[in-house]
Amino acid sequence: MSRPLHRGVSGIERFSGNSHDFCDDSQMKDRTEKEDVDESRMSSDHTYLSFGFLFRFLFPDNSSSKHGISESGLASDPFSTSTFRSRHKFILLLLKLGLLVIIMLALIGSYWWTISITITSRGHVNHAYIRLQQKLISDLSDIGELSLGTARLKELEFCSQEFENRVPCYNVSENLALGFSKGEEYDRHCGHGSRQNCLVLPPVKYKSPLRWPAGRDVIWVANVKITAQQVLSSGSLTKRMMMLEEEQFSFRSASLMFDGVEDYSHQIAEMIGLRNESNFIQTGVRTVLDIGCGYGSFGAHLFSKQLLTMCIANYEASGSQVQLTLERGLPAMIGSFTLKQLPYPSFSFDMVHCARCSIDWDQKDGIFLIEVDRVLRPGGYFVWTSTLTKAPQSKKEDPRSKKENRKKWDFVRFFAENLCWDMLQQQDETVVWKKTSKRNCYVSRKPGSGPSICSEDHDVESPYYRPLQTCIGGTQSRRWIPIEERATWPSKAKLNSSELAIYGLHSEVFSEDNQNWNSAVHNYWSLLSPLIFSDHPKRPGDEDPSPPFNMVRNVLDMNAHFGGFNSALLEAGKLVWVMNVVPTSGPNYLPLILDRGFVGVLHDWCEAFPTYPRTYDLVHAGGLLSLETGQKRRCTMLDLLSEIDRLLRPEGWVILRDSASLIESARALTTRLKWEARVIEIESTTGERLLVCQKPFFKRQANQL
Repeated sequence: MSRPLHRGVSGIERFSGNSHDFCDDSQMKDRTEKEDVDESRMSSDHTYLSFGFLFRFLFPDNSSSKHGISESGLASDPFSTSTFRSRHKFILLLLKLGLLVIIMLALIGSYWWTISITITSRGHVNHAYIRLQQKLISDLSDIGELSLGTARLKELEFCSQEFENRVPCYNVSENLALGFSKGEEYDRHCGHGSRQNCLVLPPVKYKSPLRWPAGRDVIWVANVKITAQQVLSSGSLTKRMMMLEEEQFSFRSASLMFDGVEDYSHQIAEMIGLRNESNFIQTGVRTVLDIGCGYGSFGAHLFSKQLLTMCIANYEASGSQVQLTLERGLPAMIGSFTLKQLPYPSFSFDMVHCARCSIDWDQKDGIFLIEVDRVLRPGGYFVWTSTLTKAPQSKKEDPRSKKENRKKWDFVRFFAENLCWDMLQQQDETVVWKKTSKRNCYVSRKPGSGPSICSEDHDVESPYYRPLQTCIGGTQSRRWIPIEERATWPSKAKLNSSELAIYGLHSEVFSEDNQNWNSAVHNYWSLLSPLIFSDHPKRPGDEDPSPPFNMVRNVLDMNAHFGGFNSALLEAGKLVWVMNVVPTSGPNYLPLILDRGFVGVLHDWCEAFPTYPRTYDLVHAGGLLSLETGQKRRCTMLDLLSEIDRLLRPEGWVILRDSASLIESARALTTRLKWEARVIEIESTTGERLLVCQKPFFKRQANQL
């Protein structure tokens, strides 16, 4: 598919936008031949290099960039051999002293706890002593790893077959053993041991997805975990929208001969008072949260109308709605209302949609409807399609069931009214509500009717899996702006000065950020295009090949900041969608990103991202390594890179942009991941560099099954 980068080669190239400089075949051939000649010499210096890396790891020095890069691709060492050997002995001495100090501290701690046993409960003493032992073992393990030198750089092993579609933090059997029940066993629980540093292999018959937009309507059966029986046993609507044809699934949502999704979305538009779904944009609707999205056909149709639909659904071991939707090149992530709030701030979406999404909205005193209200913008719409909303047609229906369904429907209607939602229309099984645009609606309610208003300290913009709240949030927020008063898409992506003031930003800062990302995306694409499109070459300066030659569709920005990378990709006319992730360890600009008409989520990168393996074609992280290593973290850089590997499709791309020292550290770890990597020197006053990597397409062998 593409010209391979040379894995393990740390040669640095200066990049200023010329794609042919990066992909010069003769230079790559010469470098490869030179590496072969120097291989024996490098093996003889193996110990020297490994300890040199260890020294630089323990005592980082900015002098690496000053001394340049050697022909072997490694940074030239400013120290002589004799000096290095003396420092090597010094390091070993420090390690031994550290080990001795830790053992002494452990003994002293044990003695102290023994003396204090008369005044402290036995259970507390035992617990503290066990923690002390665990800390000792952990520290000894770290020292042992450091003393091993190059042994730490051995390649990661491949995961067993059971990891092909597994998502860390979603282990149903383990959750059941821990006592979770009533749906909580399907929720997210990131505990100790949820991380596994191994490389996830694709299924045996995995094939590269079809290029967008063909891949939206046709996917390979072997790429997802679903059986023909699951398709045949699904509902009639799913059967009409999805067809199994030998090795492929075909989705007919975009067919002119199919009247399901088109008619349904047209009906919703009419219920809102619009001529058709093409007018959603004019009313302020841009982003939609689709709860229990099926296989993404509703969002696939709305995408053609410039609407961006985020699918969320529970974790499913097979037949996953999220996995199939992502395979089609559409936004999706695992999400659940069972216990926690979704990791979105208030006012994240213009419309929330639920078509037979299997959520009992009447349960837990309406707490799930309160969560919908929280993520819905003022003036936004809630669309619910359910058999509960339709009067029973059969006289033979069980009277008790009829009464129970009527009771559930009445609860939802009255609760929605107390949330200050206005029911616009009801047609067949579909009901559309509109959230109020006026804050005074809440104070005009009858005393004691409906949920209370959240206090200011209880209403937060960083709800990273917080418990569901029973009060109405966002009413005191400066972001309370009705959707009909906001700029329509695509103008809303460029926030004005008054909107930026809400986030404490000046228009000059925002404008400069956009300009920088526009330039960066141009350079990225110039760099990647000859490689990504090597099966359809283009001359430098020509336009990118038109579909079906677009091989990058799903993009993950791990440190989205203001969403500038997303904005620059769209301005450059790239047919991609971006999952903008705002790390919980940094400043929270996710509300700004969502207000620009993009989709995104809060996430702690020391935990697994809530999605299935092989999700993204391109993963980008600008400044993430600096952000994560600048704090006392619970995870390592290897943990972060192995999670990227899990998320990345075979032959997918990684672009890391950070300081030279961190990029060099990351490049050294790419050998463990078997990535093909290259460091690119860019024209930057901050001394940053790029690390461009490609994940190889490894296939599981017969003896690995």
